[in-house]
Amino acid sequence: MQRILATIQDQLLLLAVATAALGLVLPGLGLVLADHIALLLALLMFVISLTFDAQAVRAILRRPGRQLWALGLVYGPMSLAGWLTGRLFFGTGPLAAGQTLVGTLPTDVSAPLLVLLARGNVALAAVLNAVNTILSPLIVPLLFLALTGIELAVPLGDIVVELVLVVIVPTVLGVLLRTRWPHAVARLDPALPAAGSLLYLALLLAVIGPNAAVILGYGWYALVIALAALILNLIGYAVGSLALLFEEDRAEVTAFLFTVAKKEFSIAAAFVAFSGLPSEVAVPAAFYAVIQMITSPLAARLLSRTG
Repeated sequence: MQRILATIQDQLLLLAVATAALGLVLPGLGLVLADHIALLLALLMFVISLTFDAQAVRAILRRPGRQLWALGLVYGPMSLAGWLTGRLFFGTGPLAAGQTLVGTLPTDVSAPLLVLLARGNVALAAVLNAVNTILSPLIVPLLFLALTGIELAVPLGDIVVELVLVVIVPTVLGVLLRTRWPHAVARLDPALPAAGSLLYLALLLAVIGPNAAVILGYGWYALVIALAALILNLIGYAVGSLALLFEEDRAEVTAFLFTVAKKEFSIAAAFVAFSGLPSEVAVPAAFYAVIQMITSPLAARLLSRTG
């Protein structure tokens, strides 16, 4: 069993590529999971939060400056990068607007898992993720309006409730369990990265399934959209590496890398649908989701070897 768990964790990159291909060939598998994305995300947050306790969280909260840096990097340079790559690849129109929207999005919920696999500071990643995600319904519409002139209608109450249920509640529950019963929970440590990886692959299927027809329908032009997503993703790692200017600890820099480079795609679809925008505006977010879920295991593997 330990060998199987280690294989799942160590081969996440290959498994992600295989899962992406499977999702395109058999989209029905992803369609089944798509209705349960919120549950999968909540379970992933819970699993990751079992790896650190309240003391680790308190240590992070004593240095609020790092949260301000994270907010600035996630929403500042990345928003501009989304707008620039959108103009470069698509000019104007729905795809350009969608690429800009990707740049303004908060951190993807799966970021702490990749930080765990990369041997980074998971508690820091989880706190940074929680804060910038909860603030996203207020920040994203303002940035998107400033960059595109398009107003997003945001169901603020519904989105905040969902984010609390998906991000905050599972995180608090996991931390409380780790704090209250540290020795019992510690016995699960060898299985937690593999469990998170399996949830990660399920999320990848859930993303590709509903979007398989759209992705394949673009034909060769899908490569252009994917390239735009890849470049924005790589810019995210470059922006995240600016943490080296104010952090010396490798584990904390790793947390910033994934906090900045990974974007929460599901919020984009909700914003687009509620605002009555063309569905094509949500397409770049779907492509970005697939790209980041393939590149981030590679980044985590490379970082873990240097740790």
